[in-house]
Order: sequence, then structure tokens, then C-alpha cells
Amino acid sequence: MSPAKSLTVVALAGAVTAAMASFAVPASAAEGATVKCYGVSLKGQNDCAAGAHSCAGTSTVDYDGQSFKLVPAGTCTDIETPLGPGSLEPIQRPT
Repeated sequence: MSPAKSLTVVALAGAVTAAMASFAVPASAAEGATVKCYGVSLKGQNDCAAGAHSCAGTSTVDYDGQSFKLVPAGTCTDIETPLGPGSLEPIQRPT
């Protein structure tokens, strides 16, 4: 096999490997290990709501304690915001 052809084969193999790796899903995500974390989303970036609005992308303020964002299980209360940590239950935030 010529050096140019060998290089092409190696490059193609690397590209295929990289493409397949991009489809890999971490075990925790594959198992659906996410929780609703209230008070951590920026306005318009919530996954859904518990109060004043009905669903995804409709929060009107940053860190709304009544809106949640899905996060990996075990990380919610470790997320710090300017208004305090995330919560597994809806919370009151200063307005």
C-alpha cells in the first residue's frame, strides 16, 4: 500500500471513530438520571414550570425559583447562582 493510501485509510478510520464517539451517551444520561432543579435556569432557558407560566422556554426572569432545569442527578444543590443554590423543590426567590 502506498504511503498516500495508508494516510487516507488512517485519516478515514480516525474520522469514523470520532463520529461514533460523538454519538456516545454518558451512562447517567442513558439511564435518564436527571432531576428537576429549581432556581438555576436563565430566563427563557427553563425546561418547564411550576407556577406563573406553563412550560419550556417561558420563564421571564433569571433563576426563577418556580421554574426548573433538568440536571444530572446529584448536582442540583451544588449549583450556585447569584441568588443561592439550586433546589429539588420550587423555592421563593427575591424579585
